[in-house]
Amino acid sequence: MTGLRPSAAVASLTYEEAARMARVPLQATPRNRELVRFATLAANSHNTQPWIFTATANRIVIAPDYERRCAAVDPDDHHLFVSLGCAAENLVLAASALGLRAHPRVDGEKIVVELEVAPPTRSPLTEAMTVRQSTRANFDGKSVPADALRLLESAGREPGVSAIMLTDRTRLSKVAEYVVEGNSAQMRDKGFMDELVSWLRFSERDALATMDGLSARASGNPELPAWIARRLLKFALTENGENRKYREQIDSSAGIVVLAADANDRSGWIAAGRACQRFGLQATALGLKYAFINQPVEVTALRNQFAAFLAIGERRPDIVMRFGAGPDLPKSLRRTPEQVMRE
Repeated sequence: MTGLRPSAAVASLTYEEAARMARVPLQATPRNRELVRFATLAANSHNTQPWIFTATANRIVIAPDYERRCAAVDPDDHHLFVSLGCAAENLVLAASALGLRAHPRVDGEKIVVELEVAPPTRSPLTEAMTVRQSTRANFDGKSVPADALRLLESAGREPGVSAIMLTDRTRLSKVAEYVVEGNSAQMRDKGFMDELVSWLRFSERDALATMDGLSARASGNPELPAWIARRLLKFALTENGENRKYREQIDSSAGIVVLAADANDRSGWIAAGRACQRFGLQATALGLKYAFINQPVEVTALRNQFAAFLAIGERRPDIVMRFGAGPDLPKSLRRTPEQVMRE
């Protein structure tokens, strides 16, 4: 994996201190470092943080870090570019709060963000950036008021991206069937499981060593030394157990949103990422939680069936998220700006 190891100052922190340090309020200076720091708080697949930033006076470029790609779960790099779109949306919002108007454009495999001076503007979404998280837990099962649903749907729209909101229990149950079928297929795939395990961080020490990955703490699971956890994994991480958990989590959710871009290419995936990030921030601003249930779009054999269920024609369903009111969990870690910025 690319990137520098955490500095001695970061390595000496506890997990909570490191998570909190990444999320201190936005500062005016150093400007570009702060914009990158807030961009890295975005949602991203497996918390791989697959991005590289370069910055000049009036421009920040977000490029893919292919050494952090997940070839098994994301063979065409769809999730990678969705992740870059999520980071771009955070950057745009943070820039606005610092008195800058950001103009992002897709240039091949990169996102070029031009910056110009403008009156500062803060919004509830800006404030939500340090609080947002994907919460892998059961929610309370209660419905969300209609006005909140309208705000969520609006946040999930982007030019060329549709947000399909599902709240009917029958349709939620049908999505659960797709999720379970996809999860079973993935858990029977050795390549997928090996890749997933490589990004699991079983203890605070493991997580702090890399500042990335899916930590046990942020997932609400008990921490164990890696050598013990790996031996117990086949007993704790089972197909039936995970399928039961996903059914319970979907049943406890107020609804599900599916994002679908018109274009099935990098530009469309990045646009879906921007909409995905805004949805997560809006949910957070409303006091709600959300989590990804992307199995129906990750398993190729299921994707067209899922698209037909959604009646979206030839479009590819990009992202699937459940939402509702739920508990706080520890935040995931992020690498420092110095680790993701290049000259």
